[in-house]
Amino acid sequence: MAGKSFTSGGVTLEAQSRDDLLLVESYGDGGFRLMGRRVMGGVLVLPTGFFPIEAEDVKSLGEADLKKAFEAEEKPELVLIGTGEKMQLVPSAFKAMLEAAGIGYDSMDTGAAARTYNVLLIEGRQVAALLLPVD
Repeated sequence: MAGKSFTSGGVTLEAQSRDDLLLVESYGDGGFRLMGRRVMGGVLVLPTGFFPIEAEDVKSLGEADLKKAFEAEEKPELVLIGTGEKMQLVPSAFKAMLEAAGIGYDSMDTGAAARTYNVLLIEGRQVAALLLPVD
């Protein structure tokens, strides 16, 4: 569903509707529903797409899991890290990597991270979610 568009000063702007946003539709049973599709395992969700990650738990999070975020045309200002059923501490090296890239982060349980990602994306924030699955 396309939004309304208008032209000003030679630039055409198009308002996006919520239907245009890549939201986390659901989570559980070892995966996620994104864009009407079931995705098993962990996933990196960006406003422009979603990508499977290698990490199976918090301890194994690494640079490869964020590769697409670092390569994005517009890097996220914030990465929400969904750590599974419960909030867990993220490895220091992983946090240091985000800090070195100038990207903020917050870790929380996966359900909270998915919901917060959706809210921030709807608000127009440049956000990403790195989500580990829950049963």
